Amino acid sequence: QVRLVESGGGLVQAGGSLRLSCAASGDILCISDMGWHRQAPGKERELVAVATLGGTTRYANSVKGRFTISRHNAKNMTWLQMNSLKPDDTAVYYCNVRLVQAMCGSSESWGQGTQVTVSS
Repeated sequence: QVRLVESGGGLVQAGGSLRLSCAASGDILCISDMGWHRQAPGKERELVAVATLGGTTRYANSVKGRFTISRHNAKNMTWLQMNSLKPDDTAVYYCNVRLVQAMCGSSESWGQGTQVTVSS
């Protein structure tokens, strides 16, 4: 079982920056991809960024050039650096990992979420 705990959310002015952290614990050897999703009120959850075990990354078009995902496998952590924040970035941000089901018994795990609010 893999548990995820996010931190770093808060209130920031437009144009500001935040850095979200996600720490994984438990069966950490089960983890493959690590990433971030977000969900704004009344909207569908969307992928923000993902980093594979091999180090490749991809981003939603809405955040490219502004957000950067990183991970440190030995520390079992992933970070999302968010720069040039916009009010449209306001959402609950969730850490998410994909798991090797044969090893972990499940295919994914989610954190509780952390609120990011960007004021105009």
